[in-house]
Amino acid sequence: MKKKVYEKELVRLQGELVKLQEWVRVEGARVVVVFEGRDAAGKGGVIKRVREYLNPRIARVVALPAPSDRERTKWYFQRYVEHLPAAGEIVLFDRSWYNRAGVERVMNFCTREEYIRFYRECPIFERLLVDDGILLRKYWFSVSDEEQERRFRSRLEDPMRRWKLSPMDVESINRWEDYSRAKDDMMMHTDIPEAPWNVVESDDKRSARINMIAHLLSTLPYTEVAQSSIELPPRPAAEGYERPPRDMQAYVPDHASTLG
Repeated sequence: MKKKVYEKELVRLQGELVKLQEWVRVEGARVVVVFEGRDAAGKGGVIKRVREYLNPRIARVVALPAPSDRERTKWYFQRYVEHLPAAGEIVLFDRSWYNRAGVERVMNFCTREEYIRFYRECPIFERLLVDDGILLRKYWFSVSDEEQERRFRSRLEDPMRRWKLSPMDVESINRWEDYSRAKDDMMMHTDIPEAPWNVVESDDKRSARINMIAHLLSTLPYTEVAQSSIELPPRPAAEGYERPPRDMQAYVPDHASTLG
């Protein structure tokens, strides 16, 4: 996708996301968006563009670390329930409860009985969310093995992005087919009418971002909310305030002035 076309459409879609945010706030809606997919499939980049102009008090990202020893003893979905939205909120799950069907299954972090139970409980859990009025949308980002490896190598060579390449990412190369089988099983058990999976082809990052955001907006019943008019008042006349001497405070050094 050409850069100019991409940037123009992205700005338009981000304007629509701001309208969506205001509708969510005013109507007290609850929106959950699940981002899943292959490592290096571009989930983080899409989430960044979705959030760019949104109020972080309304739209927040949930990216949970590995569960603690205590959390492992809880009902599996329990720690995710704590992060579900209240009225007027949007929650973007950067990976989600589907960890159990993906990395936990493939890397043997859970037992066969645990992921089989997940397949049985997950549709029930998601139907409960939808029945309670939560607007749940699920996206799977698909990337080819060649493009995934290219992105891994790019991260490896870039000191600013190397932190994004974890040992788990490297292992995903060796277990490509295991992840494919796990994804197929997951889709078979959890692609339900109330909360279907939406697959995003993401070898082209720009197209993937545009396609995902456009699809999300098309599935939500938002309308533009009329904004109340705001007028800046005239600045009042000075009444004798005197600023303390500058040397009484510590200022950040002017590093910018040393640059060419």
